[in-house]
Amino acid sequence: MSDAAQPTAAEVRAAAEAVKAALDRHLAAVENRTGEDDPAVYAAFNSLASAAEAYDERLYDRYDEVTPFEIPGADDSLPPYAGPEEPNALSVLIRRDYAVVEPQRLLAQAQRIADLDPEDDRPENAPVVGTSVHAALGVLFGEYEPDEIASRHKEFGLEEGDSTLWVSATDEIPEPGEWLSTPFDQADPQRIVCRFDVSSVFDEDELSEDLDDLDEEAES
Repeated sequence: MSDAAQPTAAEVRAAAEAVKAALDRHLAAVENRTGEDDPAVYAAFNSLASAAEAYDERLYDRYDEVTPFEIPGADDSLPPYAGPEEPNALSVLIRRDYAVVEPQRLLAQAQRIADLDPEDDRPENAPVVGTSVHAALGVLFGEYEPDEIASRHKEFGLEEGDSTLWVSATDEIPEPGEWLSTPFDQADPQRIVCRFDVSSVFDEDELSEDLDDLDEEAES
């Protein structure tokens, strides 16, 4: 990150103060909860998670340091596990969302890939992608593994959205080709052994609201 884009020391301090304030609100909500699913506790939890994540990011960007905090994923939203106690087989389901934010970069990268391995009947440097984002995506995902695309997405004009990975227990490995026509239809939440989510659900808007509240409290 360039110096111009780094948060200031004051912004890091403000983010730390937002975490402190969010901790107080969360504790107060827990102490005064009206039931197991009290919406006030849920809201305070999300506010605390948002503030902690924002502080962690600013601390790293400014000082190259991290916190010991880990923001819980969506595992708590899963139903009770009902699969085999000792699974003999498993399926790994992965979803990653991307926005095509720089189509021209995507097209250029796809054309470069195609030019490295031209077809015998295609004149040298003849376009195979043209202006088709559809064709460019086919070339890109045909050349690279999904993990490499995830690590290099900016090179290809893509912007990351949410992603999730489910490890699901199965009784046995299906026959070859059995599920390929409908690969995601058999996902059973009650057989999820573990789940890992990356999301922008804890966004900057929530942090801004927390900082505004903190400023108002300081002025009063």
